[in-house]
Amino acid sequence: MSKTKVSVRMHAHPLAAEETLVYVSQNVIRRWKIPVREPVELRFGAARETVKVTAIPTRSELRLSPELMQRFGLPAQGTTLRLAYRQAARAIRIGPLLGVMIPKVTQTPGRRFGIITPFCREVTEACRTQGAFVYFFTPDNARSTRDTIDGWSLHGHEYNASFPVPDVIYNRLPSRKLDGKTGLQEFLNTAKSKWNTSVFNEKYLDKTEVFHALKGCAGVVRYLPESWPFTGAVQLKSMLGRYNSVFLKPIRGSLGKGIIRITRSKSGLTLSSSGTGGVQKRVFATLPALIKAVSGKLKKNRYQIQQGLDLITVGGRPVDFRALVQKTAGGVWKVTSIVARTAGTNRFVSNVAQGGTVGTVAQTVAKTNLAAGRTGLTARLQHAALSIAKCVDERIPAHFGELGVDLAVDRTGRVWLLEVNSKPSKNDSSLLSDQKVRPSVRHLVRYARHLTNL
Repeated sequence: MSKTKVSVRMHAHPLAAEETLVYVSQNVIRRWKIPVREPVELRFGAARETVKVTAIPTRSELRLSPELMQRFGLPAQGTTLRLAYRQAARAIRIGPLLGVMIPKVTQTPGRRFGIITPFCREVTEACRTQGAFVYFFTPDNARSTRDTIDGWSLHGHEYNASFPVPDVIYNRLPSRKLDGKTGLQEFLNTAKSKWNTSVFNEKYLDKTEVFHALKGCAGVVRYLPESWPFTGAVQLKSMLGRYNSVFLKPIRGSLGKGIIRITRSKSGLTLSSSGTGGVQKRVFATLPALIKAVSGKLKKNRYQIQQGLDLITVGGRPVDFRALVQKTAGGVWKVTSIVARTAGTNRFVSNVAQGGTVGTVAQTVAKTNLAAGRTGLTARLQHAALSIAKCVDERIPAHFGELGVDLAVDRTGRVWLLEVNSKPSKNDSSLLSDQKVRPSVRHLVRYARHLTNL
C-alpha cells in the first residue's frame, strides 16, 4: 500500500491536556485500518509514544498535542509528513525524519550553516514537497547515550530544538578529522544498532583503497590509469621510464591540494606543484636531486603515484569531468549530472577551489583540442561513471548514497578515471542550474524515503 501524506498540526481541543490522544482523519483510519481508542505506538525517528487515536472528519490530517509536537521537534504551525500503519507492530509511523550532519552552526540568523546554508534550504524545500522532515546538526550535538539530538530546522522558520535521532543520517562533514571523532563513531554505531538508523556517505575514500577495489571489477579496469601507493625513488624511476609524466597525489587529499606533477624532458625533470598563487615549477638535472628536494613533503604525507595523461585542453588548460552519481527512489545508481571543469590559468588541476571553471560537456568539448571521439562522448562518460560507482559500492564496505566520479579524456577520446569522491561538492552543478531545488537534492530525499520505506 502506498504511503499517505498527512498534514501534521497542533490540535486545539477541549481534551488537549490529554497529550496521548491524537486525532486522525477518518479517511486515513479507514485506509490503514487503524484501531480507534486503543493503545498504539506513534513513531517518529527514534521517538516512541503510546497514544490513542480519535477520528476526525477532515481529510488527511494528524493532530497532536502541543506536548507531542514539542517532543518531536515539529514546528507549531505544522508540517506535512508521510504516514503508514503496521498492524503487526501496532505502530503508526510518520516521517521520514532526515538528519543532515554538518561541520558547524554559526550565530548569524539567515546564514546559520555558513556557505552551505543555500544547500540546506534546498534540502528543506525538497523534504517539504515530498512529505519528509529534515534537521541539521553537528558532531558536538550527537551523544550515544541519548535518543535526541539538538539541532536546527528551517521548516517554516529557522528554529533550534531537540529532535529524535533520525531515520536517516546524511553525512556532509567535509573533514576526515571530524568524521573520525571517537564520540561521533560511537553515536553512529548506536544509532544504527539501537534505532535502525541508516547512515549514508559515512566515510571518506582513500585513493589507494579506491583503485585497489576497482582493479577487481573487470568492467572498469579499462578506465584505470596505472596507479600505485608511492614507495620511493625506484618506483618513480620505473614509472618515468614508461610515461612522460606522473602525478603524486596525497592519498587523503581533496580539492586538488598537494598534487605534484613530474615531467620528463630532454632538459631534465620538471617538478610542478600547485600553490595559492598558481603552479610553481622547478627543474632538476637528476632524479636523486628531485627526490632530495621534496623528501620532507613525501615523508609528511602518503602519496599515490599515477600515470600522467595527455588530457584534452582549452587554450592549453586541462579539462576534466565531474559526474554526480546517486542512488534514487528505488535504491538504484543513476547519473544525475556531468559537468566539464577547465583548469584556471597557470594550473594543472581543474578544481573550482583552485581557480577552475565549470561548463556544460558539449560546449566545453567543442572548444578543446580533442582529435577524435567526440561523437557519443557524453554517453561514454555516463557509462564509465555509473560502472565505477557500482563497483565502489559493491567492493568497499560502507554505505554510499552518492559519489562524485572525476573522469578525464585524452586526445584520442579515451575515457580515464582520476578519482572518486564520497563527499561531492554541490557547487559545481549549481552553476549550471537556476532551479529552486536541483535534481541532485530531490534525489537524496527520495533515497532517504527509500531507506525508510515511507
